[in-house]
Amino acid sequence: MSIPATNLMTALRSGHSTSPRLTWYGPDSERVELSGRVLDNWVAKTSNLLQDELDAEPGMSIRLDLPAHWKSFVWALAAWQLGMEVVFDDTSADLLATDKPDDGAGFGAIVAVPLAALAMRWPGELPSGVVDYAAEVRSHGDVFMAHTEPEAGLPAVRGTAGLRHEQLIDGFAATQEPGVRLLVRAAEGLERCLAASLGAWKEDGSVVLVHPDLDVTEHLLENERVSRP
Repeated sequence: MSIPATNLMTALRSGHSTSPRLTWYGPDSERVELSGRVLDNWVAKTSNLLQDELDAEPGMSIRLDLPAHWKSFVWALAAWQLGMEVVFDDTSADLLATDKPDDGAGFGAIVAVPLAALAMRWPGELPSGVVDYAAEVRSHGDVFMAHTEPEAGLPAVRGTAGLRHEQLIDGFAATQEPGVRLLVRAAEGLERCLAASLGAWKEDGSVVLVHPDLDVTEHLLENERVSRP
């Protein structure tokens, strides 16, 4: 039986697949819009990088030392699709994905994630052995096929909520209205932003994620057709 994360990715790429599912507003007028199909493509490539290059498998853990950002969302979804535990606190983990690779130590593998939307590689030198996400991810397949089927009882979330994969959608995801176009403020942190977003996607909705330094103007709300209470 498929775990909830796999079912979610199937729904995002098949239902209204060309509609926006995740829109990011970042510094320097950065706007990134991902349809369900494109989001699934990024997640599949990242899952394949984890599985084929980093030997990740169900039951392993990955710490996401990243701010709330569209690439962080991709990493979380990719790890969950693989059956991994996503670590939001500073406890130990098998793997580390970070935008501060100089700080990594004690992990089986470290992946440097540049946050600039158009980054083709990490800007500068990387410590020996650190994987450059931007340089490596595009070479991986657009479709993910798990080598080992994950079990629903495996841990999925470590942080303020310790949940199993079978609880990811019904226990971790926040309650949202059907079809919501949800404003999510990145200042709330990655764990809370993901919980809110999973709730929106569960209800066939979409997400507008806004960087902490940006003002949420009336123009932005109107332009993105954000749902109002």
